[in-house]
Formats: sequence, C-alpha cells, structure tokens
Amino acid sequence: MTGLLLRLAGPLQSWGERSVFPYERDTAAFPTRSGLIGMFAAAEGHGRGEVPDRYADLEFVVRIDRPGIRLMDYHTVGGGQPKHRTAATSGGDHKGAAVITRRHYLSDAVFVVAVKGPAADTSRIADALHQPYWNPFLGRHSCMPDEPFVLRAHTDDPVTDLMERVPLSPPDTGDQPRDVQQEHVLVDFVWEQYHRAELPDDAVTTTVNDVPISFAQHHRSHGKRRVYRTTEQLPAHLLPNSQALHQRLIAYAKEEA
Repeated sequence: MTGLLLRLAGPLQSWGERSVFPYERDTAAFPTRSGLIGMFAAAEGHGRGEVPDRYADLEFVVRIDRPGIRLMDYHTVGGGQPKHRTAATSGGDHKGAAVITRRHYLSDAVFVVAVKGPAADTSRIADALHQPYWNPFLGRHSCMPDEPFVLRAHTDDPVTDLMERVPLSPPDTGDQPRDVQQEHVLVDFVWEQYHRAELPDDAVTTTVNDVPISFAQHHRSHGKRRVYRTTEQLPAHLLPNSQALHQRLIAYAKEEA
C-alpha cells in the first residue's frame, strides 16, 4: 500500500458526526472518515446517490497539529418566504416561520492526514484533488482549505512522513520560533490501526459513527468504527525556526516533483 498526504487547515472546519439538519449541527474534534470520503467522492464527480464502497480499502491516520477553538454560529433558515420556499416546522407545516439552527465549528484548526490504500486508488484520488469536479471543503461548503492542501500525491510510507518529515504547525497562530534546546514535541494522533510496535497504556479508544454507508440526501446512513488516540513524540526540528512554516510546507511538497 502507498498513500498521499493532505493538510487540512483554514479559518473554519466542521466535521459533523451525529447531527441531523436543521437544528443542532455538531462537529467532531478531528476529520471524520465520512467527511474525507465525501471530499474524495465530490472531487471525482460522484453523486450523493452512489454507494461509497470504492473507498472501503482506504485507511486514515490523522495528526492533530492544532485542535482549534470550538465556536457556535447562530443561524435561521426560512422566514418571510412563500410556503413552498420555507423550511417545515416541527409540526410538519410551512407557516413561514424561521427555523433556528446552531452550527458548530473548529476555528484555526490544523490536521495532517495520511491516506493509505492501493496505489491505483490513492493516485486516482490525488489526481482528482488537483483538478476536482467539485471543490474540496473542510466538512461544509463554506469551509475552504488553505494551501498547500495536497502535500504529497504519492509516498511509499505516509505514516513515517507524518512522524518524521512533514513540518508541524505551531500550537497557536503565527510562526513561533522553537527552543533550540528542545529535542521532541508531543503531538496527538488518531489512528484506525496503530502503526507502532505497541499501543501505549495511555491511548484512548473511542467508537465513532462516521463510516459512510450512503450519502443519499434523504437516506444518509453511517456505520461505526473504532479509533485510537495517542500522544506521540515527534522531533522538534519539524517546528518552524528561522524559516517560515509556509515556506517549509511548500519546500516539502516540492520534494516530490
């Protein structure tokens, strides 16, 4: 198996796991499998009615460079429109009343995702992300990704790259110079399968409901998966020093060319 590397960063992200439109729209603390596969399917031009089985062999490892700050945005949907253009109320009618919805986001979060899978699949996905049919977004249409987005279209060992080579974003906004005496930094990871020798004692095991079974608009369904959250020691030289983070990311991305 080979893989590709994505950097998911932007002003806002939202990776819904449990919510149902329109009232409370939650966000998970990290990119969901459903959100990532939906991004790939959209980039390749697949409609919501198509079964997402083609992505079943993909495996994701998420490095949490910056968890972001949770915020909630207050929305209203409908109101002041003709009945046929107004959202239904809880009673099922269309009285022209606005429906209140609260949407949750991660602000200034940064994740780097290793996507592992058969070479034919990851190469096809990378090509689609470079020239997408529908533009990628970070969980919701309003959440556009920063550049560089695709860090590597191909790597033989994306997990090792995450651990040893991909530059780290500092824990808060802006490029922070690192302590020259510091040898390691602690960074959280989310794994579908743990790739180190032994799962640490302090690992947190969680079951999440984000495996897409159907993206159909009125028949969405998801299955469960188990993920492992660990804290790993990464070399401190991955943090920015005299060279700005963006320059280092571009340099890393260009190494493949």
